[in-house]
Amino acid sequence: MSGDASPPVAARGLVKRYGHVLAVDHVDLSVEQGDIYGFLGPNGAGKTTAMRMLLGLLHPEEGEVRLFGERRAVRDHAARIGYLPEERGLYPRMRVLDALVFLAEVKGVARRVARSRALEWLDRLGLGDWRLRRVNELSKGMQQKVQFIATMLHDPDLVILDEPFSGLDPVNTQVLKDTVVELRRRGKTIVFSTHIMEQAEKLCDELCIIARGRKLVDGALSDIKRTHGGHHLVVGFDGSAGAAQQVFADRGLVKKVDDYGQFAELELASGADAQVILQRLVVSGARLSRFELMEPSLNKIFIDLVGPEAARAVMRPEGEAARA
Repeated sequence: MSGDASPPVAARGLVKRYGHVLAVDHVDLSVEQGDIYGFLGPNGAGKTTAMRMLLGLLHPEEGEVRLFGERRAVRDHAARIGYLPEERGLYPRMRVLDALVFLAEVKGVARRVARSRALEWLDRLGLGDWRLRRVNELSKGMQQKVQFIATMLHDPDLVILDEPFSGLDPVNTQVLKDTVVELRRRGKTIVFSTHIMEQAEKLCDELCIIARGRKLVDGALSDIKRTHGGHHLVVGFDGSAGAAQQVFADRGLVKKVDDYGQFAELELASGADAQVILQRLVVSGARLSRFELMEPSLNKIFIDLVGPEAARAVMRPEGEAARA
């Protein structure tokens, strides 16, 4: 999306080490006004470290960060930034409304305004009836939504969310997703990290795949798919797969296959004809529910870039998120 000439977030050559471990290795990135930008990568990839350097919570050993076009200290932009850290933290014995008002006042919001905004957000996220309960009486998922509200009460222009959907059940995940999309419609800039591929693919205008501290690729998802694409075929089975494995093993037809049992994603060999694969699958006795040429999925691109071992940590479906 277009906006000011200077992007809200720009980083060049960020480097951070912990002892002999290079946690972030010369990472560049730029986030445009009004975009949702996602960090995607396995545990230990460097996502949180990179985000903390953007916020000034960690100082890079090399490189620079510019926020809203300026190199000033992050504290000079504090009123324009909201941050939800990976480590959640609320005062457990405070009442929910009191905790939110207090945290908003710390960020310079007048008490009356803070209370009004807090009540509005609590109703919006289905927590209105819990406003007078103590924080420690809420489930972890509810507490997470409360902390998200605390991130938003001073109406920041740039919102940085570290694993915002972790610990939420599917219903509350969708509520938070819808809220993030609405913030984008209002012109807010969102940077978030996630382990869940589907969230990155559905929400992000642009994303960065990071592993072992290195940025492997970034940009618009459509551009990433086009750059890393090939001839990709999705095959689904309705019952018997017949002798599909023998068809998939023919390197004259199939360059690479990711087989998930009743579902497979193929990269066709150079010059291969998808219709030949269809004919051979039918002859082999396979019952097909889907046969479609398409762009490579983000799962496929991620596996190709980081390898299957690292990818397993981020390929779980949303239904496997922890319930709260």
